[in-house]
Amino acid sequence: MPIYEPAEDSFLMSRILKERLPELLEQNKKLSLLEIGAGSGIHLETAKSLGVKNIVSSDIDKKAVAHCNLLGFDCIHSNLFEKIPKQYFDIIIFNPPYLPQDEDEPKSSRLATTGGKKGNEITLKFLEKAKDYLELDGKIFLITSSLAKDINFQKLGYNAKEVGCEKLFFERLCIWEITIA
Repeated sequence: MPIYEPAEDSFLMSRILKERLPELLEQNKKLSLLEIGAGSGIHLETAKSLGVKNIVSSDIDKKAVAHCNLLGFDCIHSNLFEKIPKQYFDIIIFNPPYLPQDEDEPKSSRLATTGGKKGNEITLKFLEKAKDYLELDGKIFLITSSLAKDINFQKLGYNAKEVGCEKLFFERLCIWEITIA
């Protein structure tokens, strides 16, 4: 299976990062960024082009890890935070697999698209651990889909606001800016 190619969700995240990162960099020139699920590296390249210098990333797909390393990024083979060195980041980005399980989907593509039976299970696992890697005043940028079960951010100890959404013919994709409550 090839690496996850950028699509509407990736382009939406990239657009939001272009809007938000310059202001955050102005506040903190030494901004540190972690992307879980780096895929094609589109968000890493966006962050680098905006001036972020301290970038770490990971992906569960070894091909994506190799690809991002070839692009010059520090990318680790890891399932979510499993092998991420313990440190705190100012920004964490995650464009998770968020679709509910579809038995008709080929198993070869499920790794990149399926977030569990309800679509949000991988995102919930991510959010459970993310606090352990996020600076107290840090921000998480996360994509969700209207096709997946809603997430109760408050119950998980977070504040969240929508910072960008895009309506597609079959779903609504949203980027959330999340902070520790």
